[in-house]
Amino acid sequence: MTVIETEPPAATATGDLSGEAYRVAMRRWLRANLPASFRSDSAAFSPPTLPQSIAWEAAMYRAGLAGIIWPQAYGGHGRTLREHLIANQEIGALAMPESVNSIGKELAGPIILAVGTEEQKRRFLPAILEMRDIWCQGFSEPEAGSDLAGLRTRATRSGDTWRINGQKIWTSGAYRAQRCLVLARTGPLEDRHRGLAMFAVRLDAKGVRVRPIKSIDGRESFCEVFFDDVEVLQSDALGAPDEGWAAAIRVLEIERATNRMYRAWRFENELRHLISACKADPTLAQLVAERHYEVRLGEIVVDIEVLKAHVETAVDALVNGDRIGARGSLAKLHWSEAHQRFAALALELLAQASLPLHPAVQVARRRFEAIYLQARAETIYAGTTEIQLGIIADRILQLSKGK
Repeated sequence: MTVIETEPPAATATGDLSGEAYRVAMRRWLRANLPASFRSDSAAFSPPTLPQSIAWEAAMYRAGLAGIIWPQAYGGHGRTLREHLIANQEIGALAMPESVNSIGKELAGPIILAVGTEEQKRRFLPAILEMRDIWCQGFSEPEAGSDLAGLRTRATRSGDTWRINGQKIWTSGAYRAQRCLVLARTGPLEDRHRGLAMFAVRLDAKGVRVRPIKSIDGRESFCEVFFDDVEVLQSDALGAPDEGWAAAIRVLEIERATNRMYRAWRFENELRHLISACKADPTLAQLVAERHYEVRLGEIVVDIEVLKAHVETAVDALVNGDRIGARGSLAKLHWSEAHQRFAALALELLAQASLPLHPAVQVARRRFEAIYLQARAETIYAGTTEIQLGIIADRILQLSKGK
């Protein structure tokens, strides 16, 4: 299967579009170009291969649907954060595959924009958007998951060269990535938040070993990554040696509050798909009309609207020059817990369908079984539920520890 593009709006007149006109242009392009086989709500769905995903995401970039707010000097489209939200709403409205380079676009890119040198911005950023470099994130370790201050991977400097030794775990997509955003310790372990540095490490470098981990859904998307005396040039160090912790916190604030802004609208797409499938089956059509399920489905609608409000509030804050800070934990906690509840409800309903299964129910069951298994990890990655609650208690409620 080859991705065939219609005329990318960004190549013609998107610079002159704003608001609803911009939304219409993005919507038309997505609906004209998204292959039916990429849509998980379609009977024709077939998970795209890595080359297909790379081709699709490169086409989205050319159409103006990636690098939306990045400066044009670095390959971006130089648009506003509100237009970024509009594009994400349109992306979320379709049952599209997740990006294979979300770490590059949503984490590494913003960090490079914030602390990278001019040379690094020109070298790394266009390669991310054009899908020439896929990135992964090397933060978590066997003894330092959400508590990054306890990480032990060490970087030692000698002139213009660093040597990195250590291990990372739960590194999503490392098997397909060319670069890893590595957080490593340059000072003593007792320094905790001080003496941490960030590096753009090539995964084909001598001494790097990637080992996939099979997850509950049978996929091998998570990996362990081992660094054995890996040589990294100073030109691939991101920011100063003592800026790593601040940069890591910035990464996590971005990840928790603004990354994948489309989530609420994707959840809405999932809910509409579930209800449509239920209405195609006489037994399920009766069930969703019962008070018990009306209430529970209504609660899912509330969850979705609350998540939309989180996203829109974050955009307003950023537009006004505010930092998201600990408020990102509110959004992360809410969407991850809410999505697990929704996925469980969907499977509960679909399990009660009439036999033989209606084709629409078969498609929905396939999709929601995958969603349910994926959602089990959503309260763990980007900071566990317990970590989010601790941040909310300490930094928003300002509760004294131990009381």
